[in-house]
Amino acid sequence: MLQEFKTFIMKGNVLDLAVGVIIGAAFGKIVNSAVNDLIMPLVGLFMGRVDFSNLFISLKGGDYPTVAAAKAAGAPTLNYGIFLNTTLDFLIMSLVIFMIVRTANRLHRAEETAPAPPARECPFCRSTIHDEATRCPHCTSELP
Repeated sequence: MLQEFKTFIMKGNVLDLAVGVIIGAAFGKIVNSAVNDLIMPLVGLFMGRVDFSNLFISLKGGDYPTVAAAKAAGAPTLNYGIFLNTTLDFLIMSLVIFMIVRTANRLHRAEETAPAPPARECPFCRSTIHDEATRCPHCTSELP
């Protein structure tokens, strides 16, 4: 069973998936930082110095300056600013993944539509060979 598991793990697809998950997690952190540390502060600045991470509604009715202060007081909150940050994070991540998949699909289609090399038939064994070949790779006959 251990040998079978080792064979399974060492297959290319499993390793590719593991690498993809690790890179995806790291990329998610980059996008999250870009949204929270670059984009949302700029959007907040243009909207009158609004800090989106502290936009919330206290469901208890108290007045709290930040989400952290409301949570420390045990007040239930509706954190719509954090929700906006997370939604923008998701949209940017989805757009980047869409662009990567779109580019990969275009490259894959270009490979499929590449013209086949010019070919001819070997007069001795009738297999298909490259047009410029001087010897058949199948029957090793010298070609005219």
